Amino acid sequence: MAHNIPFSFATCSIGKPTDSLPAKLEALSEAGFHAVELAFPDILSYAKELRGEEVAEDDYEALREVAKEIRGVCDRLDVKVMMLQPFANFEGWPEGSKEREDAFKRAKGWISLMEVLGCDMLQVGSTDTPLSSLSKTPSLHEHIIYDLQQLSDLLSTHNMRLAYENWCWSSHSPDWASVYHLIKAVDRPNIGLCLDTFQTAGAEYADPTAPDGLVPTTDGKANLSTSQKFSASLARLTKTIPADKIYLLQVSDAYRADPPLEDKVVEGMRPRARWSHDYRPLPYTEGGYLPIEEVGRAVLGTGFRGWFSMEVFDGKRRDVDLKGYAREGMESMTRFVERCSS
Repeated sequence: MAHNIPFSFATCSIGKPTDSLPAKLEALSEAGFHAVELAFPDILSYAKELRGEEVAEDDYEALREVAKEIRGVCDRLDVKVMMLQPFANFEGWPEGSKEREDAFKRAKGWISLMEVLGCDMLQVGSTDTPLSSLSKTPSLHEHIIYDLQQLSDLLSTHNMRLAYENWCWSSHSPDWASVYHLIKAVDRPNIGLCLDTFQTAGAEYADPTAPDGLVPTTDGKANLSTSQKFSASLARLTKTIPADKIYLLQVSDAYRADPPLEDKVVEGMRPRARWSHDYRPLPYTEGGYLPIEEVGRAVLGTGFRGWFSMEVFDGKRRDVDLKGYAREGMESMTRFVERCSS
């Protein structure tokens, strides 16, 4: 089955800040990846490289020119920009607030870049803005649905899609079920799930603040272990989500945090956000402990056969040979799909 699954790799997941975007793309292309998730910070870095100075993140006129250059490199290397990411802290701002106005301006700017890049999918992560800062009327849940409807409709006018992801440290929707509930309520044909092995397991199975790295078992009625409860959740995922509402599966493992992370906000980041930032290796390479194959099997069980995309953030391996790491990524992804398919 592995050869039927298209593979992608996130540009933010390879190399160090000083590595050029074209060099990353060349390494990934040579390794056999023919699509990437393009990270917006990589556009900004390449803009600085081309122009010799910083380009403001909202200077979309200048960034569109940079996007044309990126499109040219991608075309030469036969690499598709499958998705633009990460679009964060979009939904739930109070009506009439400066934050909500800025969020929609950013959406329009990113869409203009997607048009140049030949990209039709925008990743949006479930916001981690504190609930106290978000809308109170008529209800936060209804307001989030409305915002996502507005964004879906805006994307639809450009024949684009919204891939909504449950970030496991989200303030309102940290797991697959809560995000899928929102997607159903939004009820638009061009919104679907960006599932992620790390985010799925990180919300319900793993806890970087616990000594054993696991979510505590608190279900006294059924007396189920963490693994049993997570398996039951994945069984529901397979039965619940239609394949056409999954737009991609992002793949990474995680290190157990040793020592455990402090259970507090540090520099604006919750523990799981800090864990996500530095503790996510390629599968099968550095001793991850998440049940990622179980997640992969659950997703394939829906009938989904779309993009599997590697998105890793490994603080132990920032300074790596690009081409060697890209080859490792292809070997890791191929092994993952083969094992999930067996």
